[in-house]
Amino acid sequence: MKHKIEDLIRQAINTLISNGTLDHSVSPTIQVTRTKDATHGDFASNVALTLAKAAGKPPRELAQAICDALPEDHELVKTEIAGPGFINFFISADTSQNIVKMILAQNEDFGRSSIGAGKKVQIEFVSANPTGPLHVGHGRGAAYGASVASLMRAVGFDVDCEYYVNDAGRQMNILATSIWLRYLQEHGIELEFPSNGYKSDAYIYDIARQLKAEHDGAFVFKADAVMHDIHPDEPAEDGDKELHIDGLIERAQDLLGEAAYLTIFNAGLDSILADIRQDLEEFGVPYEYWYSEKSLEQRDLINTAVEQLKAAGHIYEEKGALWFRSTSFGDEKDRVVIRDNGQSTYFASDIAYHMDKFQRGYERVINIWGADHHGYVPRVKAAIKALGEDESKLDILLVQFAILYRSGKRVQMSTRSGSFVTLRELREEVGNDAARFFYVMRKCEQHMDFDLDLAKSQSNDNPVYYIQYAHARVCSVLNQLKEKNLQHDIEKGNEHLAELTESHETELITKLATYPDVLEKAAINAEPHSLVHYLRELANLFHTYYNAHYFIVEDDAVRDARLNLIRATQQVIHNGLSLLGVSSPESM
Repeated sequence: MKHKIEDLIRQAINTLISNGTLDHSVSPTIQVTRTKDATHGDFASNVALTLAKAAGKPPRELAQAICDALPEDHELVKTEIAGPGFINFFISADTSQNIVKMILAQNEDFGRSSIGAGKKVQIEFVSANPTGPLHVGHGRGAAYGASVASLMRAVGFDVDCEYYVNDAGRQMNILATSIWLRYLQEHGIELEFPSNGYKSDAYIYDIARQLKAEHDGAFVFKADAVMHDIHPDEPAEDGDKELHIDGLIERAQDLLGEAAYLTIFNAGLDSILADIRQDLEEFGVPYEYWYSEKSLEQRDLINTAVEQLKAAGHIYEEKGALWFRSTSFGDEKDRVVIRDNGQSTYFASDIAYHMDKFQRGYERVINIWGADHHGYVPRVKAAIKALGEDESKLDILLVQFAILYRSGKRVQMSTRSGSFVTLRELREEVGNDAARFFYVMRKCEQHMDFDLDLAKSQSNDNPVYYIQYAHARVCSVLNQLKEKNLQHDIEKGNEHLAELTESHETELITKLATYPDVLEKAAINAEPHSLVHYLRELANLFHTYYNAHYFIVEDDAVRDARLNLIRATQQVIHNGLSLLGVSSPESM
């Protein structure tokens, strides 16, 4: 109905332009919103206020002219002018009640639309380094990204989800070296493990043991050969843990040779990436593409991007390194893209990756990053602009870290030390539904404390339980109907929707009618939390209705109408939860 009223206003303005009341140059932005107070009608528009200056008329006078020019429509009962020039629209009770018919007819399609018009959108999220299992912090980005993708698809966008696999660079070399050292220890080689290697007893040892099983002693070297002249690790007086691990990486590459080192490197990458894929799939987070960072170099995209920037005059050389002049585009300082040793930087890879995103034809690109990456936003935006792309097509959404509390105590996490709670452990403890729901309860940029005790509780204080219970309660009512050998006649219920005059019923119907608007707004603004709030409010209205009225009454007309209403409510709850990756149980 909202879009219909917008169209009626547009027709009225065209009429006023045609009869000379408004000038042909008038280009209105028409906004129609639902009113919060039923006494102010069902919908309202400020179009007269926004057009008044251009029209050269007082807002209330213009509002009246628009109302007078509105085409007749049986669903629109009346209009009123309020305040400085708002137009309030009142729709008929039949139209309001027809939303129940619409929901029951459209089922899972109710609320969906085509406002995205098939526009290609790419959403890149999680993209955690494949150096260990996903932890609870990654889970928030996963739930948020998957929910945004579902919402955008529901309103017509053509969405691809992508995981950027960081399979190149120093962290992967630290991982490979850590695995090799554990492999040596499995063969009885005694050596001290580096303080900033990957220490986890679980996944690093598992990979090392698998290497031993498959290759036996092919990669074994004596401790002296491994540690000879390696820069000391902390806490030695001149110790430096970074120089120490870099020395071990270089030693591993020298002793093993390219082929053997790559075998160990790939063993770690393949094992951990497979675990990440499985974890995300089990969490209901699928991807269309897994994009390898290595492929940027293999396809020479990094050099291509740097040469393109150089040709445009955005690259200069200083002290043997190549710098991107990002300050020209609002960044706080210029950035190195090629080091003095000829190696490209992570930022150079980012530039090449984003260049490729736009070359693949996406009309909107969304990066969902952890909040700790906020410093990267200006430089990436600068690079996009320097490459000649429209930077407004790139949205970078920052997700605050989720802090996990168990028994009222904060759980510390560190991937290197191996002391962390994995996403899989969280899912096993609270379940996928609670995890998916809790992760998107707040705006992505807001701080989040994940309360495990609340997530596991079966109480009205647990929002996901409260909403799912509303869905299950409807199932229970329908089961009671069968037990009493009664039938639900949906067509008869539709014919008697006018019987639904109780305040609980009219409030519930009004809330159901707002679902398409909530879905559209949540999708456009990438705000799944607004759908969460809507579902909580809808569930509250249903539970209040359930506690105040009987549904299986003797009057079959009223009974069928009420059953239609609660089934419509059940359907909308199911639709909304599905978009958030949450199930709709039939019993609880």
